[in-house]
Amino acid sequence: MPDLPPISVVVATRDRPGLLERAVASILAQDYAGEIECLVVYDHVPIREFDVPVGPGRKLRFLHNSRTRGLPGGRNSGVEAASGELLAFCDDDDRWLPGKLTRQVELLLSTGQGAVSCGLHLKGPGIDRERALDRDRVTFEEFLADRVMEVHSSTMLVRADVFAAAGPVDEEIPGGYSEDYEWLLRLTRHTDVAIVREALVVVDWHGGSFYFARWQTIVDAQRYLLRKHPELARSRTGTARVRGQIAFALASGGRRVEAVRELAAVLRLNPAEKRTLVIVPVILGLLSGERVLRMAQKRGKGI
Repeated sequence: MPDLPPISVVVATRDRPGLLERAVASILAQDYAGEIECLVVYDHVPIREFDVPVGPGRKLRFLHNSRTRGLPGGRNSGVEAASGELLAFCDDDDRWLPGKLTRQVELLLSTGQGAVSCGLHLKGPGIDRERALDRDRVTFEEFLADRVMEVHSSTMLVRADVFAAAGPVDEEIPGGYSEDYEWLLRLTRHTDVAIVREALVVVDWHGGSFYFARWQTIVDAQRYLLRKHPELARSRTGTARVRGQIAFALASGGRRVEAVRELAAVLRLNPAEKRTLVIVPVILGLLSGERVLRMAQKRGKGI
């Protein structure tokens, strides 16, 4: 098809041999008829070039994160170097099914929206599950109320001019925690996110996370989020969700008095907030935060 917009895909990494090559190969092997460049951004570690098939209309570039250390700086470095009309992101341990970009570009062009996502296939020890939305778009107000976990960073395709209007990934958010959600809140002030109702991204669900048990980072980042986006207060359920995450992290870090105060605020905002069911046992010392996280991750969920 003529006149298909060129796409730049940013893969920010600290280098995970094997997984990284798999992710990049899945990007370059897309059946999309337009041009694709893949930018692998190494986060303050030596660049390791590697060989994967690079066919016609495909480019592979390796570069350093020239900005703040961490995932946000890596993604922003890639965007600064990108030449495509459309931008996409892929985590270095995820992979795309061959039709992802084709299906997403078709929807983007037909709807006129500035961004598009798709469903996920979670695969890992003890889990093999699809998560796909049953709606055609997600709005700013819906993101205020809920994180909408199906809109994962590895699923996003966005027009470069819309990315510029929303602004770069926030490099100031503590530890980079919730950087994807914070960016979605800014993005959806400019555009809804259109949804391809198919699982076109395979997420490597290995039951762990860079943030596993980094309780203070989670507390600091979620409080930063509430300060930066006061409009979250418009949604009692959304505010209760974020404050519930804070309460859980405080309880898991042994700060039980603070956790009780935060939990009281959560219950005032939304007595039905589901995290209450796990916050109380952690406050009482009946369960550890680490154990709760492992139990949730076995079901393909987070806290």
